[in-house]
Amino acid sequence: MEGFIDLAQATAWVFNLQKFGIKFGLSSTRHLLQRLGLSPEQGRYLHIAGTNGKGSVAAMLSAVYTQAGYPVGLFTSPHLVQFTERFRLKDQDIYGGRLLHLINRVRQAVAEEEPPTFFEFATALAFLYFLEEKASPIILETGMGGRLDATNLITPEVSVITNISLDHQEFLGSTLLAIAREKAGIIKPGVPLVTGVQQKRLLAMLRQRCQEQQAPMYVQGVDFLSRGSPKGRFTYYGLDGQLQDLSLSLKGRHQYGNAALALAVLELMGRRGFAVTEEAIRQGLRQARWPGRLEQVAQDPRVWLDGAHNPAAAAVLAQRLKESRTNGRLILVLGIMADKDVANILGRLLPLAQTVIFTRPRYARAAAPEALAAQAATYPVATFTEPQVASAIQRAQALAGPQDRIVVTGSLYTVGEAKEYFDQVRVEGHGDY
Repeated sequence: MEGFIDLAQATAWVFNLQKFGIKFGLSSTRHLLQRLGLSPEQGRYLHIAGTNGKGSVAAMLSAVYTQAGYPVGLFTSPHLVQFTERFRLKDQDIYGGRLLHLINRVRQAVAEEEPPTFFEFATALAFLYFLEEKASPIILETGMGGRLDATNLITPEVSVITNISLDHQEFLGSTLLAIAREKAGIIKPGVPLVTGVQQKRLLAMLRQRCQEQQAPMYVQGVDFLSRGSPKGRFTYYGLDGQLQDLSLSLKGRHQYGNAALALAVLELMGRRGFAVTEEAIRQGLRQARWPGRLEQVAQDPRVWLDGAHNPAAAAVLAQRLKESRTNGRLILVLGIMADKDVANILGRLLPLAQTVIFTRPRYARAAAPEALAAQAATYPVATFTEPQVASAIQRAQALAGPQDRIVVTGSLYTVGEAKEYFDQVRVEGHGDY
């Protein structure tokens, strides 16, 4: 099999693996790694699952460990614009030439009788890249669930379950408890669990699972917590002490909770040989980057991007919008996947808006703008439809006055296309980015 010489061709081939859909199980990824001569036991890991906040926690940890001088690896999903975003070493995206080389190597190891899914192939890429680079620690974010997620081949130093709400019910189960059981599948014998889960029934299940595995469990709000101040800073009350007057690069008060999870992980990892200084923590939290989450990309009018793609994330975004309310109007650009809880996402966001422009990203699962508009008929907002994200943004900007706010949200795919659009605007030298 000849290798690709062009990264665009190589990534197109990888994306075409999406035709195999979503397949739960570990055997395909395990066999692919074996054919590559790799064993997951070669690395030292952090494993992060949860409905929302996984990426923010992972980004903070990556930034802190980079500041502390560790060759930290970070594997996340999905990407917003470029496939390279999924693979960071020392908090820098993999460069294109290296990714092309790795794609060709993993492709050579694919068995015709056991074709991998897109996510299984990407996971194998991550293991190959980070193990060859001797990355340590390696931070792996689950793609979906946990128990049968392709990343769940490892025994990490610490496991994290950020929170649990309804999402991906067609794959993980129709109840919170069923979803929690799938995510609890990352709990390993003797490995500490750090969690931000708050529901009593779910916590009881996690505690029982940890007891069965003899795994210590640390709960946000019980064993550690963060408290924000009016000045946009916060204090962390931790397992071994406290840190005051901390600040974050990531926007929104909900990020204080994500930071508390990351800081608890850092404390536990310090006991396992990964010590970091207070200065590395402060610098890392100030420099962590996680695009597309309350990210401002334009002025006059102001345009914000947020990847809220389920009701819980939409509720967090709604709270942020209430806190930062201005005299101007709120104009929403909304593109949502058809298999999401559209009614509840709209129910959290539309009461705050005066104008909504429904659109759809270039993705098969995206809901038709007209179908979204029909569901919004009962809300007292002006609604428009646009077939493409770029044209929806242009329409929003044409409608907006200098005091108005535009928020592009509903899906990370929608936000990804919005970032592509604003990147092109910046390249062409039009507007303020």
